[in-house]
Amino acid sequence: MNLRIKLYLVFTGLVILVVPGSAAPGGEAGFVSMFDGESFKGWTVKPESAGEAWAIREGMIVGNGDQGRCYLEYDSPDVADFELKLSYRFPGEGNSGVNIRSNPDTTGKRRFQSYHADIGHVGVGKQVLGAWDFHTPGRREHGCFRGDRLVIDEDDNPTRTQIEGAVTLGDIKKGGWNDIRVIAKGNKFTFYVNGKLSSEFTEHLPDERRLHTGKIQLQLHNPGMIVHFKNLRIRIDDQK
Repeated sequence: MNLRIKLYLVFTGLVILVVPGSAAPGGEAGFVSMFDGESFKGWTVKPESAGEAWAIREGMIVGNGDQGRCYLEYDSPDVADFELKLSYRFPGEGNSGVNIRSNPDTTGKRRFQSYHADIGHVGVGKQVLGAWDFHTPGRREHGCFRGDRLVIDEDDNPTRTQIEGAVTLGDIKKGGWNDIRVIAKGNKFTFYVNGKLSSEFTEHLPDERRLHTGKIQLQLHNPGMIVHFKNLRIRIDDQK
């Protein structure tokens, strides 16, 4: 075996060792898998007392709302700019979503303050499924429903326009798996469902009134609901 072949094998061997531990399935450039399909390694239940609300079955995360409102938090350092992808399914009725830039709410109104990408069963309403929700005590909590493009000016005044070609209920599978993509980039936030833009907001508030970085959390909203998650992966562009 000549030296060139030996070096090639050593180099490719190193690549084989490094890449599978970090890259997401499907070869998506820059994305890493958030869930190994077998354990909650890399995740923490909040509050800890709600641990029984979350389980792993058949390679997916299963959330049961009977433990009350609670969260499954991704154990990364605080994240600012990123792109998140996952698949979800509601076997029945329910309300869930993804908190981003989440931090403890010191006002006591909620457990966390965050921007919230909302999901729910087909029929729950455009104010939930595919909408942005603002869990932001101390400022106006604007509506940004499915189909809305929202711009918030420096005085916290909203302007809404309709997104042309936005996702519709006909694009979302009732009781089946649906794919979402959430992008945070500076002061702009976009939310896609099954490849179509669902809602978007941009805010121009002073820095001290905006959320700049924080945790990523899956939410369980109410008793009686079940939600499934799988194929969770993320590309982090700015980490604080």
